Amino acid sequence: MATDKLTIDTPEQVHLEFTLAGIGSRFMAAFLDVLIEIALYFVLFLLSLFWLASGILDHGRSLWWKAFLSLVIFCINWGYYAIFESLWKGQTPGKRWAGIRVIKDSGRPINAFEAIARNLVRVVDFLPVFYGIGLVTMLLNAKHRRLGDYVAGTLVVHESSDRDSGIFFNTPASTEFTLHQAAALTPQEAELIETFLARRLAIPLEVRRISAQRITDMIAARLNIPAESRPSDNENFLELIVREFRSRGQVR
Repeated sequence: MATDKLTIDTPEQVHLEFTLAGIGSRFMAAFLDVLIEIALYFVLFLLSLFWLASGILDHGRSLWWKAFLSLVIFCINWGYYAIFESLWKGQTPGKRWAGIRVIKDSGRPINAFEAIARNLVRVVDFLPVFYGIGLVTMLLNAKHRRLGDYVAGTLVVHESSDRDSGIFFNTPASTEFTLHQAAALTPQEAELIETFLARRLAIPLEVRRISAQRITDMIAARLNIPAESRPSDNENFLELIVREFRSRGQVR
């Protein structure tokens, strides 16, 4: 497993630390994803054999089935990775199993555009066989990026450990503070706060304190939240406001 540490300074001057995913973990993820794709192709093959043997596919229906097969194969080839990474915030089934995730090189979660862009180049990375070009490219750069990552501006990192991800909220669910202004928080700001909170245990204590202060100052100033209306502890404030934001039904 890779132990390379990467510190990203966000546009808000917040320091986020990640562990880069190496070739081994990315190969494990790709291997499982390819097996899933093969299984899907095999199911289509069995369906075709069954319907041909049963006579369901006469000449007219056979043309429709071929057209449907072409569409499904296209979606598997080009849509499997992009769709999963868009909906699962940078993960496919293989990546989830391997404990890795795709993020932007700014530290933020990827969107559909980055997911599509990095996977359109996958056909080049795959050449000549099973990610030959992608493997060479990853070996030649310190951040283990394949060509698709360069095009989309993405990185692949390890998930937080169970201990890191489990310790998220230190504040009680019920509190005397009511932050109505949380409704005006943007999804991007919520993502920044949550990324910081999930990664804070891996950040050096002084850098963590400064980062929490900067995010708090930025959010409080934009939402016009005076100091007397929020907890004195910056991390508690961030926990409370993102919890209030999520409880109001906001989505990413």
